[in-house]
Amino acid sequence: MSPTAERKPTRAAPSRPRKPPQRLLLLVATRKGAWLFHGDARRQAWRADGPHFLGHMISHLQLDPRDGRTLLAAAKTGHLGPTIFRSTDFGRHWTEAQRPPAFAQPADASLPARSVDHSFWLTPGHAGERGSWWAGTSPQGLFRSADGGASWDPLASVNDDPQFRAWMGTVQDGTPDGPKLHSIIVDPRDAQHLLFGMSGGGVHESRDGGRSWTTLIRGMEVVEGFDAGNVSFHDPHCLRLCPSRPDRLYQQNHCGIYRLDRPGDTWQRIGRRMPRRVGDIGFPMVVHPRDADTAWVFPMDGTTVWPRTSPQGRPAAYVTRDGGRRWRRLDQGLPAEQAWWTVKRQAMTVDTLRVPALYLGTTSGELWIGRDEGERWSNIVRHLPEIYAVEVAALD
Repeated sequence: MSPTAERKPTRAAPSRPRKPPQRLLLLVATRKGAWLFHGDARRQAWRADGPHFLGHMISHLQLDPRDGRTLLAAAKTGHLGPTIFRSTDFGRHWTEAQRPPAFAQPADASLPARSVDHSFWLTPGHAGERGSWWAGTSPQGLFRSADGGASWDPLASVNDDPQFRAWMGTVQDGTPDGPKLHSIIVDPRDAQHLLFGMSGGGVHESRDGGRSWTTLIRGMEVVEGFDAGNVSFHDPHCLRLCPSRPDRLYQQNHCGIYRLDRPGDTWQRIGRRMPRRVGDIGFPMVVHPRDADTAWVFPMDGTTVWPRTSPQGRPAAYVTRDGGRRWRRLDQGLPAEQAWWTVKRQAMTVDTLRVPALYLGTTSGELWIGRDEGERWSNIVRHLPEIYAVEVAALD
């Protein structure tokens, strides 16, 4: 994995001032299908559209910000297996990918062949590369589409590299529902600059469009008793890049909350300032669209048995407004007790309106909005299936 010469960055065109959005779209992926919620710009009224793919596992649902119309859904169906669906009319019609993500037969005969269990993460490509998409799978694999999600090609530099394969471990390792490649990030300034996380297998970075990779785990902790120098023991849960300061990264990890400021290469554990009774273990992480010092997390019970519930049955988001030096609890409107759900790594997001709102989906099928940057929570809908992912888009 030796570095290669860097290519000239692909820069996004200068952005023009945008009109305020006329409406919002919430994209909700669940264990038993997908829903779209159309909302007005005041976030007061929501119209449900769904279910789509009822009964199928939908891991992620994304809208292409480059055209504002194309939807991709990562699905695991009972009859088609793992696949990707595409819509260009906001879900009225869907077509299946002609060639969904699938592992190639490894060139190295010593590496066992693998099959995709499900596509887990979808990321639109760079603004200057229309039609490009990235997908992460379980077990860990990285795939790219250049035709809007109709066909997908595996990246041998990750999927078939012996060192990466050693870090990935086996399908018995990792999270309870399978190890995953997730948090695929494309630097908005440079299409060649990519990052992703593997659970397990650490954080990795490429400066040449994915031809070569370096690990990015310095300063990270691992579970007590394991070797932090072994990349396979590192378990990032969610990795985020700050839109307003792309040289800053935040991470929610199996072992805490971290921040990294480039050109540095050492993560700082900023979660130690969280209340001790709550801790800094969780899955989602969200950053403010315009303020790199503001970020939100949603902790879960991280005690020894890892029950994957809210701490003490009292769910709350926590916000920092100074890059992790201080954290404040945000629970107004959320259940005060006996709420034993939690929030998965893709199921919390933030919109880009003048005063942003947060959105989160729970393992008990509830969709919540946190108005005024999470200060006031209210319920949008209850009784959905277990929510896997929530995304929000502003529409003209």
